[in-house]
Amino acid sequence: MPPMEPTPDPDPVSPPQDLPATLTLRVTRDIHDTDWRRLRAEFIPEADAAEQTRFLASFAANAEAFTAIVASTAAGEAAGFCEISVRRDYVNGCAHRPVLYLEGIYVRPEMQRRGIARALCRTAADWGIARGCREFASDVDDDNDASREAHEALGFREVGRVICFHQPLVPA
Repeated sequence: MPPMEPTPDPDPVSPPQDLPATLTLRVTRDIHDTDWRRLRAEFIPEADAAEQTRFLASFAANAEAFTAIVASTAAGEAAGFCEISVRRDYVNGCAHRPVLYLEGIYVRPEMQRRGIARALCRTAADWGIARGCREFASDVDDDNDASREAHEALGFREVGRVICFHQPLVPA
């Protein structure tokens, strides 16, 4: 699959007014963006660079408006990111479509508790509103208490739990 070319965001949003003065946020769809890739490697260390590229290329090709927002310090150091998409199918707990979906969020451990995740989510919310979304949804693995608590601190509320099933179709 050929690499995706950088796509400028057609409707950029302004960062939150209470954004820390030492932080810059930018929207990207460039799956080769160096800061985004470096942060993703920290967030998902078990996936090598080739696997990261395959995942991002596939997701970007198949998810409507798949986008990342990258936060950087005044010194230019990548601090965190969130990945968002617009979902038009059913999303648990949501009454309206389309839905802005938080696909992933990561802030470097040494940069946490400085309002970066909140700024990323506020910027994402504005981005989603500009695309007709009225609700913002996400999911968390059942055993990931830290992520659940972070989502709650960011204003998300639990709306239900899902039990997943699996059945092999071909013997292993």
